[in-house]
Amino acid sequence: MSTAADQPPMSYTLREHTADIAVEATAPELGGLFGAIGDGLAAAMCESIPAGGDRFAIDCHAESVEALLYEYLDQLIYERDVRLVLPVDNEAYVTESDDEWVVDASARGVPLAKITAREIKAVTYSEMVVEQRDDEWYGYVVFDV
Repeated sequence: MSTAADQPPMSYTLREHTADIAVEATAPELGGLFGAIGDGLAAAMCESIPAGGDRFAIDCHAESVEALLYEYLDQLIYERDVRLVLPVDNEAYVTESDDEWVVDASARGVPLAKITAREIKAVTYSEMVVEQRDDEWYGYVVFDV
C-alpha cells in the first residue's frame, strides 16, 4: 500500500444538502478519491482534528465501484461506532478483479473522547456519483445527519 507521501494531491469540499450533508471530491487516482471522501466525512463530523490515534486497516469488496464506495464509507462509520474513534487521514487503494471491486485502506483513529463530533448517521446512495472526468476521478456522496 502506498503511503500518504506517495499519493498525488486530492481534495474534498463539504456541500450543504437540505437536511443532510454532501461531500464532493476529486483525485488523480480512484483510491485517492475514496480517501478524500473519507476525509470529507471526518470533516463533516468534526471541525478540528487533533494529532494522535492508531492506524487500523479496512478491507471491503463489492460488485461495482459505487457499491464499493458505499461499503467503504459505511465501514468508516461502523469503525467510529465500534472503536469509538473518528477515522481520519484516510488512505485507500482500489482494484478491480474478476467482476469484483476491492478497497484496501487504512485510517488513523482519533479517540472520540478527545473531540466534539457531529453525528453522521449513514451513507446514502442518493445522488452518489463516482466517475472519471478527463485525467481525474470525481465523487459526490450524501450523508444522512
